[in-house]
Amino acid sequence: MDRRRWIQVVLGVAALLVVYYLVSLIQVVLAARSDDADNVGSVDAIVVLGAAQYDGRPSPQLAARLDHVIVLWSKLGLEMGSDLGSQGPATHVMVTGGKQPGDRFTEAEASRRYLVEHGVPDEVILSEDSGSTTYESLDAAADVLKAAGLDRVLLVTDPYHALRTKLTADEVGLDAHVSPTPTSVVGRWTSARRQVFEAAGVAIGRVIGFGRLSGLTG
Repeated sequence: MDRRRWIQVVLGVAALLVVYYLVSLIQVVLAARSDDADNVGSVDAIVVLGAAQYDGRPSPQLAARLDHVIVLWSKLGLEMGSDLGSQGPATHVMVTGGKQPGDRFTEAEASRRYLVEHGVPDEVILSEDSGSTTYESLDAAADVLKAAGLDRVLLVTDPYHALRTKLTADEVGLDAHVSPTPTSVVGRWTSARRQVFEAAGVAIGRVIGFGRLSGLTG
């Protein structure tokens, strides 16, 4: 193959990669603006992705996610006086996230306390408290949920994070839908920058798997 042909091949591959990335970016943006809560029907659990906590108090970012869970629970959850074993649009809430070295509380613990303080019954809350990445949290959460016979979930996170969260949940075997918090404290420009990086993660994760991507990026 002559030099000109090699250049054409390289440019063609580069163009395909750019198009693939741009498609992923568009999908990230569209997912950030979508909400499955109104059309998903019944789910087994509302799963909230962890974020920073400060000595048992959720950070503003985590609190925004939890506030959305509280709204969703009031819409999808069982009536407080009903039998927990009866059928309802959503029967459980799952909190996720481990802790940083030196912390006294995990993200899951801080989330559980916040939800209980705001009216979500403690007995309906499941937890995963070891994950330090989106993949680790959802992989561990899937084990807990499947052991309880639950797999259809509504995921709550920040808008920019919605698509990767859903694809990761799909990879670990959950029937996943997403409802991003509408009160995210991540500002417009910061969110836009994060969407750029999320698109790269989505594009790579779809090729090599989100578990492997998590292992490479930490």
